[in-house]
Amino acid sequence: MAFNAFPDWHEFIEEMIAEGDTVWARLTYTGTHTGEFFGLPATGNKISATAVAMYRIVDGKLVEGRFITDSLNMNKQMGAIEFTEKGKALFPEDTE
Repeated sequence: MAFNAFPDWHEFIEEMIAEGDTVWARLTYTGTHTGEFFGLPATGNKISATAVAMYRIVDGKLVEGRFITDSLNMNKQMGAIEFTEKGKALFPEDTE
């Protein structure tokens, strides 16, 4: 779904930590919203967001994965959400 909505999707590994069977990665991803994404029609907006991923590897195979992303920021960049007037007053640096 993400590759259909963002055909130029790129993920960059900013940091990676491995200990035992667990790997943590801090990622930055970018793309241009040119297709439908969770019901939101294409906007043509460019997005850039961060995420943290945790994977568990057993016998060389991925057996578990969790992904935490800054979806609020991503949805804001796509134009799916906007700050209220109070939000704009409280967080002017985030409303640009």
